[in-house]
Amino acid sequence: MRAGQIFVQDLVDHGILNKVSSIKVDLYGSLALTGIGHGTPNATLMGLEGELPETVPTETIISRVEAMHQSSTITLNGTHRIRFNPDKDMALHYYESLPQHPNGMRFTVFDANGDMLATNEYFSIGGGFVVNERTQLAHGENVYYRTTKPDPPAAGDTTPADKSSGSTSATETVQMDERTQQDLVTASLPFRTGNDLVQLCNHESLSIAEVVFLNELQWRSREEVISAAYRIWNVMDDSIKRGCLSTSVKLPGRLNVNRRAPRLYQNLMRGFYSPPDQDMLSGPHNSAISDGTAAPFTRPSILETSLTMMQRNELNGVFRKKQRSRRPHLPHLDYLSVYAIAVNEENAAGGRVVTAPTNGAAGVIPAVLKYYLEFLSEDPSRDILEFLFTASAIGMLYKRGASISAAEMGCQGEVGVACSMSAAAFTAVMGGTPAQVENAAEIGMEHNLGLTCDPVDGLVQIPCIERNALGAVKAVTAAQLALQGDGSHRVSLDQVIETMRQTGQDMMSKYKETSQGGLAVNVPVC
Repeated sequence: MRAGQIFVQDLVDHGILNKVSSIKVDLYGSLALTGIGHGTPNATLMGLEGELPETVPTETIISRVEAMHQSSTITLNGTHRIRFNPDKDMALHYYESLPQHPNGMRFTVFDANGDMLATNEYFSIGGGFVVNERTQLAHGENVYYRTTKPDPPAAGDTTPADKSSGSTSATETVQMDERTQQDLVTASLPFRTGNDLVQLCNHESLSIAEVVFLNELQWRSREEVISAAYRIWNVMDDSIKRGCLSTSVKLPGRLNVNRRAPRLYQNLMRGFYSPPDQDMLSGPHNSAISDGTAAPFTRPSILETSLTMMQRNELNGVFRKKQRSRRPHLPHLDYLSVYAIAVNEENAAGGRVVTAPTNGAAGVIPAVLKYYLEFLSEDPSRDILEFLFTASAIGMLYKRGASISAAEMGCQGEVGVACSMSAAAFTAVMGGTPAQVENAAEIGMEHNLGLTCDPVDGLVQIPCIERNALGAVKAVTAAQLALQGDGSHRVSLDQVIETMRQTGQDMMSKYKETSQGGLAVNVPVC
């Protein structure tokens, strides 16, 4: 969506939008192979109509795309209506990738005579970040669009055929150079590695969250930074609420997957662990306990088993015979799971979520933060900031040292990174030192190394939804382990990030968001 919006804004900046008569959209590699299941075509079309992820009315997306199919038109930037047949003018190149990145796309616009007016390529590098050649530094570090209205592109990017309408004046060139320098302002407290970050915190007597906050002040005011962080949490919290209170029964797609978050949440709210209704157990034909557990085990007669009496005598006194009359009381697991599942079911249904670090892993961080705020926090306003800024610092390390794109790293780059970020943040709000925070982040990733991305039918449902729930639980466990130590450990976060990068490079492409391997080829789609 963001790439499409950037492209049409570039057309506006060049003054050629009104000359466009038709458009061609090409999606490559992973964007094509899992695009339909991920909602990529719909999101791209919304971007071309000028929508942004933060503000698009998500409930209107499906109907608007259906209208495009029926009318064979699209309204670029929300103002310029042109002919467009999604079935013919949007091509999915399943077995072809652009050389720069597996998640590539190309937009090309033509005038009424069929002559090309402009074209550009964009690459989705994970976390909602979009880059192209103009936003790639020489040493490979990605610089992404901070605003949704970039300055006019340099020559060779969105290239207009009419040079007079697309030329850049000397004044504009100076402004572009100034903006580039602004975007590349050095952080007040720079760090490149986890070791750098911990040493910086110790030297300056700062927490990781305080380092991130001071760096953010290089670009925004104190009030803007705090307000933006709260907006992010509000979207996260709202996605949990919508997922828990949804009245929809099924998720979209051919898998026919049921939504589980509403039922799980209702069970928790009504007293999940209350004793079963005795009236329901008194009937002679009752075969199940009211809370959903199986009826007590009834031992068959000797004639119905293959065990000998001697074998049965060997069991005597070794195991305690017990009957489970109600579910185990593990509330933290239940709440962590339902929060994560709620967010990812919203994502699977096309709802608005925060890419933290990605859409496919969007449930882990909100679930862990929500759990902390509900059950442990004594100062929610400050803890939200501490949690999000700490998590973002860890995310920066992964983005710089490896990648948060499943098309490059597999799911270790999505749920693995989300687990690591959440473990670090949970440790921080629990009072952990920077060394303990770094340790928690390392544990969170170390035990997600090699995790593949193999969504069934290309949908972000199986195994993605449950995997987020497990990622949230694992994050809290990693934090607990780190908090029990003093921060010293054998494997460093930097080492595990480098290991993740190497593992991602060695991983076969069929396990990296292509739905060509793993569960995607072993689970039948009916």
